[in-house]
Amino acid sequence: MTIALQYCHITVNDVDEALAFYRDALGLDVRNDVGSGGSRWVTLGFPGLQVPELVLSDPHAGRSQADGDAVQELLTKGVLSMVVFRTDDLEATFDRVQASGAEVLQEPIDQPWGVRDCAFRDPSGNMVRISQQPKA
Repeated sequence: MTIALQYCHITVNDVDEALAFYRDALGLDVRNDVGSGGSRWVTLGFPGLQVPELVLSDPHAGRSQADGDAVQELLTKGVLSMVVFRTDDLEATFDRVQASGAEVLQEPIDQPWGVRDCAFRDPSGNMVRISQQPKA
């Protein structure tokens, strides 16, 4: 038996604005773009990999009005879960994302748990960390 992560959902205020970050700054590929009932889901993947995929959607996508409002409030506060990416060249990735205009939360530093990482906020305020494993 095998098991693998298929999708990871990221809630965003504006899907088009988020695409400029996840597609253009981070280099992910758009796999699917679906609208339904006034909401939109965009699936992005990593070049050369089938899974996992990230799904960008607004707070009300697939939720009741009350639940969507509650998720919107959490998104506005910046308290939704972060996403962590891994790269083989942190400095180049940092420079590319910074050049996109993303808010820098932390420049690249060596962490006590062994990785070198940096942090940004996506256009909706979600924390995005990018790490690089130590070179062997």
